[in-house]
Order: sequence, then structure tokens, then C-alpha cells
Amino acid sequence: MKAAVVFEKGGIPQYADFSEPVISNENEVLVTVKAASIKNLDKARASGKHYSTENEVHQPTVVGSDGVGMLEDGTKVYFFSKKGTVAEKALADKKMMVNVPAGLDFSIAAALPNAVMGSAMALKFKAGIQPGNVVLVNGATGITGRIAVQIAKVYGASKIIVTGRNEESLQALRELGADEAVSLQLSDEDFKKKIKEIHNETPIDIVIDYIWGHSVEMILSAFKGDGTFSHKTKLITIGGMSSDTIQLSSQILRATDIQISGSGLGSWTKEESALLFSEIIPEMFQAAVEGKIKIETEEADIKNIEKAWNAEIQTGKRLVIKI
Repeated sequence: MKAAVVFEKGGIPQYADFSEPVISNENEVLVTVKAASIKNLDKARASGKHYSTENEVHQPTVVGSDGVGMLEDGTKVYFFSKKGTVAEKALADKKMMVNVPAGLDFSIAAALPNAVMGSAMALKFKAGIQPGNVVLVNGATGITGRIAVQIAKVYGASKIIVTGRNEESLQALRELGADEAVSLQLSDEDFKKKIKEIHNETPIDIVIDYIWGHSVEMILSAFKGDGTFSHKTKLITIGGMSSDTIQLSSQILRATDIQISGSGLGSWTKEESALLFSEIIPEMFQAAVEGKIKIETEEADIKNIEKAWNAEIQTGKRLVIKI
């Protein structure tokens, strides 16, 4: 079969021949792949720099961690796989497979789930979002941040605040459900002042963070209590685009009712991971069919994988490889 194959660690995938996968146990099923998205996770795994590949011995590997395709009986499915998905055929674990609504385009179905993992899992399981909660999405102008805004709305958030550097993208988030936008281009003092004003007026229950670093330091500083009772806030970090570390004063933790945690591979329980496939992704697929969630894609044919791999993709769009 044809596939997108990385022959050397850190190399660019090549359109090449690769052995067709063989079912090895009763939990696996063969999928004829129609589309697969390319994400930061896939690029990090291909480069060998992702923490999930630390103990792996590199060998020629098909890229991709999920995809959309057809089962032998004609069922349209989304699936997750650790054995590569950007190929004509792929193996899916039956426990990590979801039926795709007939009205949902292959590309949208391929692009949406990773962003759902990076938003709904944090909102539902780490933050325990409830209808009426006020949510701040830090670094909301990227793909997953945009989806987080929409999912927070689906889950009943009463107010959504977004931050970001790209002013045009930041303002466009209002069309997706954001109520207030705060630019990270502001001076530190002005940014902290604005967040503090919002928090005083409508206390923020949940912070979903995609960039970590200095912006989180400023948000935590704005939340810092003064020795009286403070509002309980949960901050969940999902990415570290600006920096992987922060400086955190112990005074903030002592003076503020705040809980800090992360959401990502390895942080979810088996039960939560199972619910991702049995409930959350199906729910969000249906929301997409109903127009409540929108995601934009940039499509490329698998034959052009080498060119598409490092191509500059417009902000807010997900690269999808069509097979």
C-alpha cells in the first residue's frame, strides 16, 4: 500500500510503499483510510521529541495518530491508532473508534477530534465545567483554543473571555462565542489590570491555558488574593507554546483559592479516556453537524505529503491529508 513514511528520526515523511497492516488480535479492525489530520503531536512524534516516543527505537514509521475511513461493511468511522494513519490502510482499536454521522464531511471529522481532546477533556474532567461557569481561554487564537471557546459554549458557559496576540483572530472569536477579548500585546500592567477587573466583576471559574509562560504568570498575579476570601478558580494547562516553565510565588497559592493541573496524554484515567470515545467525540460530532462547532481545514493529497508537511498553514486551520 501507499503511505506517508518517516525513514529517519526527524525526517520529512515520504510518499512510499509500505507493508499493509495485519490484524494481530480480536480488538483490532482494518480501516480503509479517507482522511487524516496532521497535528503538532504527529510532528513531535515523527521527530522523536515527544515524551511518548522517548523509549522507542526508531524504524521506518507511518505518520499520523488518528483518521477517518470506512470499515469493510461500509461503516464510516473515526479512529485512533498508535501504528500510523496516513496510509491507504490502518489498524484501529475497536475501543478507540467512533461512528461518524453521515452528514459530517471526512475532513471535518478528521480535523475535529484532536482539538476536542485538547479542550473538552480539560473542561469536563479537569475543570468539571458546569452551566453558568465563567471561562477564560488563554491563547485562544489557535485551532484548539477556537474549539475550546465553542465547546465551553456547548457546555453552558455564561461568559467566555479569550486572550491572544493576533488582534484579527482574537476579535473573530466573538463570532464563535467569546464575550470579551484581552490582547496579550498590552503592557504587563494593563493586561493584569484588565484581567483583575473582569475577575472582580464576573469571577472566573475556569482558565484553559494553551501557552503557559509569562501570560500565566500575569493571570495568576491578577488573581492573587488580599487575605480575604477569594473565588475558587481552576487553571488547566494544555500547552506550552510560549514557554514550558513559569515562576510561581508561593504567596499566590497561599492567598488564592486556585487549583492548577494539566490535561494531556497520560493525565486522563482509563475511564475518562473511554468516555472520550463513547460520549464526548460523538457529542461533538453531532454539535458540528448542527453547526454549533466549526473548524476550518487545509487539504492536501497524500502524494504531496512531503511538501505539505512543513507548509505554512493559515492560523486557525488544520492540515488534513486526503488518501
